[in-house]
Amino acid sequence: MDKAAVRQAVWDALEDRGIARFPFPPHDRIPNFAGAEEARDRLTGTPEWESAGTVKANPDAPQLPVRRAGLRAGKTVYVAQPRLRDPDPFLRLDPAEIDDVDAATTVSGITEYGVPTAPEDLPHVDLVVSGSVAVTTDGARIGKGEGYSDLEWAVLRELDAVDDDTTVATTVHELQVVDETPSPVEDAAALPEPDRHDVPLDPIVTPERTVRTGHTAARPAGVDWDTLDPERLAEIPVLAERAPDAGG
Repeated sequence: MDKAAVRQAVWDALEDRGIARFPFPPHDRIPNFAGAEEARDRLTGTPEWESAGTVKANPDAPQLPVRRAGLRAGKTVYVAQPRLRDPDPFLRLDPAEIDDVDAATTVSGITEYGVPTAPEDLPHVDLVVSGSVAVTTDGARIGKGEGYSDLEWAVLRELDAVDDDTTVATTVHELQVVDETPSPVEDAAALPEPDRHDVPLDPIVTPERTVRTGHTAARPAGVDWDTLDPERLAEIPVLAERAPDAGG
């Protein structure tokens, strides 16, 4: 079984069982799910959340409650611009500068209220909240397949804005925990192994529980330049400018 098959099984199950929430369909995206607010409440009750001053969060619908909770708690929230397409690829949401948290944390509002920020200008990030399609209880994560979440980590790791002390969390529905019942994946033993660029998760938070993964996988120490072809580099200015041979 490969990652694409796992994604398809999860997307189908969320839709077929009426768990998926707007935007529809859940396929080909980080799927929104019933219980996202309850998962947020569990996340905000963790010590990692309470101690974090700076949060990097994904812009997808299921983590909207998390972004709002962060700003309301006085945390600075950073969100990556879609596909890292801007030379200043992160948008800073500063609670001291925002008068409408609900508007500022929507997909369109992040662009309107967020301040474009270069990777070098990010402070140390205490907590990363990643969107996921599927996860396992030992910390493996499968995204929607484009690889941007892992690239964002790699870029920030090159600059020491994230490190081994940065907590990486996700909020998901129980169906997205694919190595345990009620997993939509029939053979959990056939789940794919993580790739070397995958960033392992610390807590996995569902509406029902917080899973402490206790992962032992190494986090990527930076950008794996050998895996990036010239076309990919050309599409992402922050990588093109920093590639080892960028100066010729």
